[in-house]
Amino acid sequence: MKMNRIVALMFAFLAAAAMLPGQAQAQNNGNGFFGQAVGGVSVSTDGFLAMPITKDKLLAREAHAEAMKPQAEALKNKVGMRMISLRAIEEAVAKCKDKHGYDLPEEIQFLAGIQRIEFVFLYPEQNDIVLAGPGEGWKVDENANIVGVTTGRPVLRLDDLMLALRTTENARNGGISVSIDPTEEGRLELDRVVASVRQYNDGVAEVFEKALGPQQISINGVPKTSHLARTLVASDYKMKRIAMKLEPSPVKGLGSYVDMLKSAPKNMMPRWWMACDYEPMAKSEDGLAWQLRGKGVKVMTEDEVITKGKVAGTGKTSDAAQKWADNMTAKYDDLSVAEPIFGELRNVMDLCVISALIAKENLLAKANLELPTLLGSESKLQPSEWTAPTQVATQCSVTHKGRNFIITASGGVEINSWAIADKTEEVAAVGETRQKAAAKSAGSLYW
Repeated sequence: MKMNRIVALMFAFLAAAAMLPGQAQAQNNGNGFFGQAVGGVSVSTDGFLAMPITKDKLLAREAHAEAMKPQAEALKNKVGMRMISLRAIEEAVAKCKDKHGYDLPEEIQFLAGIQRIEFVFLYPEQNDIVLAGPGEGWKVDENANIVGVTTGRPVLRLDDLMLALRTTENARNGGISVSIDPTEEGRLELDRVVASVRQYNDGVAEVFEKALGPQQISINGVPKTSHLARTLVASDYKMKRIAMKLEPSPVKGLGSYVDMLKSAPKNMMPRWWMACDYEPMAKSEDGLAWQLRGKGVKVMTEDEVITKGKVAGTGKTSDAAQKWADNMTAKYDDLSVAEPIFGELRNVMDLCVISALIAKENLLAKANLELPTLLGSESKLQPSEWTAPTQVATQCSVTHKGRNFIITASGGVEINSWAIADKTEEVAAVGETRQKAAAKSAGSLYW
């Protein structure tokens, strides 16, 4: 097939991400912070991302399953609202001897199997703040994710809570985000190569991948070595792979962006990113009860233009890109089960928002509660550490779409938690829920 200088192709360039189990990964150490995989992807010891092989996933699953301890009967049942005490968590983590908390019981590591944060309750008379949401017992799924026994939804992690609490100032000053982008040099080289190609064949995709080169991963607001950072990277990666038809959608009714596109505008590419999607937080009149409301996550998009290797936003969106973004947002609940990494992302967003709320509203002082270990002010306890993802190899899918080409290689995740915590409204029913949710006995970890 002959090719003009304006190439009659569509290029879908994506970062292929993975985390290979190895010495640089967070260690399991018997029962702690199962660190072999996040979202079915992993990172090599030199920070490069690539798809994991089946053998590694099986080994990770077996290791997780063997390390799993029997759960208390009270934790196994699925409940609409389970409560967990921050005071009790603080007392437990203050006693742990391992610097990453690997010696902590699983009911603390996995926050009693809670799968979303829906309420924050203050009990000043007990010097406590309680987090509440739906919960159940947990298991290791076929891809080594820790998920609910009946729902398949991922559970919250102490590791992420601890980091969300410790990075509230970062979140306030610049937000928490991740972005995966090709380099300017790579874009320039791609332009040169595209202009020189005269015939399309099966080898063109590999030529374009080599020209664009490795893409760079930028992580802001949280440590690059954290589980939270990996969750952001893995969810962004999965979103773009589904959009660009590099792997089949796991959810009925959510097709690929490629199949929706009729033609591609010259030198344009859509950028997709996931952001917080919450309604104003409900609060009681006395400020002792708060409710986190809304879907949690939405997909956003903007068309970008490429000129001489540089990318600039247009402030506009194409109909196809916007339709795909809206469709993924609508299907997000289903995706959170089919691909638990999307549920983990929403869990992370919940934790970041309630951490911003605690800081903004000075809730620790209102509850007469101190969390020196969780906050890191008087503790050597640190979140688990992973090899920082720094680069991803470009993966190219070539599809004929009109007379022009489109490159999608950019995306990301943005968590603007303080903006969410800033919007509130009084709702009397939230206070009534707090009264019903109080622990029957002081000192309980969960109920």
